[in-house]
Amino acid sequence: MSGNIELLAAVLFPFLAAFVSYLIGRANKQLRDRFVQGSVIAEMLLILWCVLSYFQNGMLELTVQDFCMQGLYFKMDGFRVLYGTIAALMWMMTGIFSREYFAHYRNRNRYYLFYLVTLGATIGVFLSGDLYTTFIFFEIMSLTSFVWVVHDEKEAAMKAGNIYLAIAIIGGMVLLMGLFLLYNATGTLRMDEIHEAVTAVMDTKRIQIYAAGACMLFGFGAKAGMFPVHIWLPMAHPVAPAPASALLSGVLTKSGVFGILIVSAEIFRHDPSWGMLVLFLGVVTMFGGALIALFSVDLKRTLACSSMSQIGFILVGTGMMELLGEENALAVRGTILHMVNHSMIKLVLFMAAGVVYMNLHALNLNEIRGFGKRKPLLKGMFLMGALSIGGVPGWSGYVSKTLLHESIVEYAHELAHHGEPTLWIHVIEWVFLFTGGMTLAYMTKLFAAVFLEENLTRQKEFDAKKKYMNRESVFAIGVPTILLVILGFTPYLTMNRLADLAQGFLYGVSPEHAVHYFSLENLKGAVISLIIGSVVYFGFIRTCLMAKNANGQKEYIEVVPNVDLWEQQLEHLSLKGLLTTAVASIAALIDHMKPMLLVVDLSIAVTGFFSMVLDHFVDSVVLFFRSTTHRSKTELHLDLIGSRVSRTLGRFLDSIVKVLNVTVLRNNPRTKSFVVTFAEREDILKKTNRMISASLSFGLLLTVLGLAFTMIYLLTSIL
Repeated sequence: MSGNIELLAAVLFPFLAAFVSYLIGRANKQLRDRFVQGSVIAEMLLILWCVLSYFQNGMLELTVQDFCMQGLYFKMDGFRVLYGTIAALMWMMTGIFSREYFAHYRNRNRYYLFYLVTLGATIGVFLSGDLYTTFIFFEIMSLTSFVWVVHDEKEAAMKAGNIYLAIAIIGGMVLLMGLFLLYNATGTLRMDEIHEAVTAVMDTKRIQIYAAGACMLFGFGAKAGMFPVHIWLPMAHPVAPAPASALLSGVLTKSGVFGILIVSAEIFRHDPSWGMLVLFLGVVTMFGGALIALFSVDLKRTLACSSMSQIGFILVGTGMMELLGEENALAVRGTILHMVNHSMIKLVLFMAAGVVYMNLHALNLNEIRGFGKRKPLLKGMFLMGALSIGGVPGWSGYVSKTLLHESIVEYAHELAHHGEPTLWIHVIEWVFLFTGGMTLAYMTKLFAAVFLEENLTRQKEFDAKKKYMNRESVFAIGVPTILLVILGFTPYLTMNRLADLAQGFLYGVSPEHAVHYFSLENLKGAVISLIIGSVVYFGFIRTCLMAKNANGQKEYIEVVPNVDLWEQQLEHLSLKGLLTTAVASIAALIDHMKPMLLVVDLSIAVTGFFSMVLDHFVDSVVLFFRSTTHRSKTELHLDLIGSRVSRTLGRFLDSIVKVLNVTVLRNNPRTKSFVVTFAEREDILKKTNRMISASLSFGLLLTVLGLAFTMIYLLTSIL
């Protein structure tokens, strides 16, 4: 081990604290709660210690040799300073808030154990300096955060947990395959070495590099909530406890974005093809999340779908970062700042939603309607988050969205300057602005329902509830709210400096000219979104998404009929249904066939062994006879190599070549048969497939180990 030991302390301390808190909780629950709060505060201080060392001595590095043969590598640069601090801050605030929120919950000891373990794993992801270290802590984080989702152990929670776990396992497998392919092609997983290694082999191993990138995009995108592997996100948030939802949305999704940024900046730096792919996925994720949020009548589900949409904004910035090449300053800074804004905003909004649920144990807008009407403190904190995520000028979200919008406009000007079509990029710009308008519309719906409108049956009860959160909860929500206000009203002093600190991570530079955030040109985009949001809210939500009930009173409605019936009918046809069915089947099989598992494993092993021996024996016999008694002439040999399709196509081309050899190619005739050429190509393809199969086999092995640890946890929790 060599380097800055404080990095290892920041990663390992939460793991140690998790097990200590569990032991304390077995004896004294109140002491356990205080210990957890002290632990997250201590972790914040550890991170600040690392930050101070960074500013005094420059970049921090730590290498742990021989861990799982590859070793671990941690580092802290400007971006990691920023996101390590944000992650620790969010855990500290949710830890303080959790004491009141979980006061009447069961299984708190289990929750806090995995809460702290996930903190250590998340810090490990953000401080990782190579993709091997990233992968290890990424998988720990995915498996331990599963316990958050199923904490209530209700049917909806277990179903959402099954989906979350299935997506995590599949995403991890595909990510591992991508790492295998990348390492095979370049010989390194060090983030600061990947770009040069990829550049050296790109001409000869382009397909393998892009296959590795696609696998890694899938794996990291699954955690980020990127379309089409976003299905866990709107399911997990409504059932998870509010502090867990804040972390799932604000930090864990950013760990996926972190991986996507690494792939984009290091492997495919300034690659327009990769940029177009990420941009397309970002636009669909951005618009689709906002559209689903618009129709939702559940407070936390709306915020969850909003998270999906905001991740789409970040991916749009990532795509523009690639398309703009070395002139990507606006895109880089907008991407980083929107990550920061979204983390802080969702910390405020989800904990505010937690206050509502903590008092009412309900999330449906019709049931919680009017709860915050005479609660100015909660109303003000929620409003600050809503205005910021809506991109209203004067709040932090406006700054990052302005930078992202201007990067799109800048690329449109660049296309026009080179005489290339610009219609498609202008369409993306309008989708961007329209999505911003939808964001304002659904946030207005939430704010109006909870804080402006009156509940037709329980308003007096709501108004009489004065002590709806304690001072610890006020502090936990109030501090990030104040930070949002400071960031929004002092962008030149605060947000520009944050961007300067972190932009080197994405090889960005400061813009040649200062960005005037409040110029008429930049305000125009925000005004357009405000107009669109007003039209959508008053012209669509208030008219089409509200209707009179049997008592003649207007309420929020689900406009899609028979949603539950549709879900049941499509259960076995959708990816979501297939994953649920697969996980449920495995669980049932393990539960009812425990005595047979050892016999089955032995049978599979024995069968596999004899199948392998028989396969090699048959291959050897065939090879012997083909090289001795059944050796054939050239024409017969051509009948035996390659596939039927390749032989047919090869003979056809050979017949054409025969004619050309006596005419056009008479002076330089072709002698090699196309049948042999195609057979050689097929042989290369088969070898590549065998390599991928081997990678898949190893990935499946790790998946089985992950499932085994999960089953051990489930069995121990039952006992």
